Amino acid sequence: MWIPKRGRMRVNCWSLPDLAHSPSIWLTIVAFLLLLGPLIVIHELGHYLAGRWCGVRAETFSVGFGKELWHRIDKRGTRWRIAAFPLGGYVQFAGDADPSSRPDASLADRPADELKGTMPGAPLWQRAFIVLAGPLANLLTAVLIFAGFAMAYGVPSIPPVVGDFAEQSAAKAAGIQLGDRIERIDGADIEDFTQIAQRVALYPGQTVVVSLDRAGRKIEIPVKLALDVRKDEFGNEIRRGLLGIAAGSRPEFTPVDPLRALGFGVISSVDQVRMMAIGLKQIVVGERSVREMGGLPKVAKFSGEMLSLGWLEFTGFAALISINLAFINLLPIPTLDGGHLAIYAAEAVRRKPLGIRSQELAFRLGMAFVLAFAVFVTLNDLAQMFL
Repeated sequence: MWIPKRGRMRVNCWSLPDLAHSPSIWLTIVAFLLLLGPLIVIHELGHYLAGRWCGVRAETFSVGFGKELWHRIDKRGTRWRIAAFPLGGYVQFAGDADPSSRPDASLADRPADELKGTMPGAPLWQRAFIVLAGPLANLLTAVLIFAGFAMAYGVPSIPPVVGDFAEQSAAKAAGIQLGDRIERIDGADIEDFTQIAQRVALYPGQTVVVSLDRAGRKIEIPVKLALDVRKDEFGNEIRRGLLGIAAGSRPEFTPVDPLRALGFGVISSVDQVRMMAIGLKQIVVGERSVREMGGLPKVAKFSGEMLSLGWLEFTGFAALISINLAFINLLPIPTLDGGHLAIYAAEAVRRKPLGIRSQELAFRLGMAFVLAFAVFVTLNDLAQMFL
């Protein structure tokens, strides 16, 4: 957890919320572009390199949407372009009708030899691999960032032993004592004190079962987690569940070799994916407010704040957003990578592709959903930031 530093006072000519500790608008824009630009390129490079390995021609590699600002055509005929709105990107392969990778209906009845080198002409497993390669590239980026932190600073380790209590501690009220070693929370193994927060932060107000070792005795204690609501120096509200305990010792950072650092990166990334999945499920079933969802305005705001704290914090935030991009793209919504994979799964079960009209309908509905969702989260962000 990074501790924010105090910023400088700024005077604005608008009637806005208290932004005394917020970075300047220019720093926010620069940070947003530095964050999103490379992550988009990495995602699309995953698709492009997988397609090239599978022998599928890429017609266009675009960073951004809208009016073209710059382009270059390489010797393979791929048009590399930068567009005016750098809020996404795409790779359009031969045989795609448009940037959403919807198959070209005019190729439906072509013989196999004419489809060679196109996306529809590739075997099913290759098409699935090309689609999956984008999210995998983002996940790999996060793994390498976490592994780099482990190589540079070592892997933190704190024994999961209760060393102190908060003033109003849910754990103390439930009967947990100083010196108790927490072994499991709701059946999930706890090997390090940092894992405790990961297992309780998403469940404020809910009851969890804490399994612990007390001087050799195995004990299970149900604890109703406290709800902790606070704001950081940038005014961002943080809501989390707390046991109300502190560690009994300071963290020790153990130097690791590259292989162990890579393992640490994988575990850290998997933990983040798990927490994102739990958070999304809680929003869907109504356990969390949709106000906790964020879109591009909130990502821009946070990126400026993290860059104002330093490159270390900004790089760690980039790893989280990279995982977020992979997670969102794997949702089974047509036009997203997960939607393509769902269509390929249906093709594998049916042993033949879905009809062109069925795919077009799915992509139109998916596009409508994605646009409606983007508008919703953007308005949600702006309402929270300015109202």
